[in-house]
Amino acid sequence: MLNARITDFFSIDLGTIIPTLLNTIILFLILKHFLFGRVNKVLEDRKNAVAKTYGDADAALENAQKLETEYSQKLEKAKEESAEILKNAAKKAQQRSDEIIDEAKSEASAIMAKAGSEIEREKKRALNQVKDEITDIAYNMASKVVGREVSEADSDRLIEEFIDNVGK
Repeated sequence: MLNARITDFFSIDLGTIIPTLLNTIILFLILKHFLFGRVNKVLEDRKNAVAKTYGDADAALENAQKLETEYSQKLEKAKEESAEILKNAAKKAQQRSDEIIDEAKSEASAIMAKAGSEIEREKKRALNQVKDEITDIAYNMASKVVGREVSEADSDRLIEEFIDNVGK
């Protein structure tokens, strides 16, 4: 009996296998029609989304590298321009400094020349004052020495002789 049951258990019944196979095929076709198409569509959409994300990331990276290159070039150009501006400013400052020094030298020369002429003029004026005072003193002395009035011509001659002798 046990043996009969074991053989019944392992026996192949075509009446059960064929409907089971048909049920499996029908179930597969139904699942394929309703489920596999949608699952494949979701998988394909997901695959496309991932590919698009990678593409966008690659484009963003490429754009970032391009912007970095442009930024580096602009920064270098700005550094060069600032160095040129500083160089020009220093050059202009040196030129202005030279101009100021030249103007100061010119003014100093003019002041020195004016002072020299002023000194010369004052010297002549002082000399003339001294001459006038000496003339008066000499005239008074000559009048007293001679004891008389001296004519104008004699006075002028005596004064000139006195001045010439005083200068020596």
